[in-house]
Amino acid sequence: MMTKTFPRRLFTLLILVVCPLATLPGCAQFVLLSYVLGGPPSIEPDFDAQTGLSLDGKDTTVAVVCYVPTELEFESPKIDVEVASALAYRLAEHRINVIGPDYVRAWIDEHPDWERPEEIGEALHATYVIDIELTDFSLYEENTHSLYRGRAEVYVKVIEMLEDGTGEEVYATELNSVFPQLVPRSTQENSLLEFKREYLSRLSEELGWLFYERYNGDKIPWAT
Repeated sequence: MMTKTFPRRLFTLLILVVCPLATLPGCAQFVLLSYVLGGPPSIEPDFDAQTGLSLDGKDTTVAVVCYVPTELEFESPKIDVEVASALAYRLAEHRINVIGPDYVRAWIDEHPDWERPEEIGEALHATYVIDIELTDFSLYEENTHSLYRGRAEVYVKVIEMLEDGTGEEVYATELNSVFPQLVPRSTQENSLLEFKREYLSRLSEELGWLFYERYNGDKIPWAT
């Protein structure tokens, strides 16, 4: 006889799970049961998979910098600052040691003639520099201002800093982002500022997934 509350609840939970499983095909039974007991399968960060390295380490520090061409900066002022800051905060949420985006921005403002991300890495004593080049960014559906749809074309490089102050590119990838994915959203539902904040959150998450673990199904809510 079970006299403790926890075993009784656990037993009840197992009954509720196992009974529906009996009606499923054999393979589906094991898939669903593994989700219930262990959670959804995780996806290794692309950076880790491609390089064998990881940004997750107590002695690792990361600086994030974003560059945009002049015409895009004119259309979307400060978008470079906003994207870099959003990604930096997203990485910090996942326990990656990030140099505060305000410190990075202050150095850039004081050195407007900088050319290479290694300069930032050396000055701020970073282990890695995430160098983002944002070549396209928009918040409206093409050929209309009555529908929202965020789009971004991003090139991402990671520079590993060496002891002599130079840097070595260890990772490069391209990211094409679209949100919402299925259909655009009416501008009557949100203000432009609200939608921009939502899209920057989505874009920073998509960039962050290159560097920290995620799970199958994480993109499902992005459809609308």
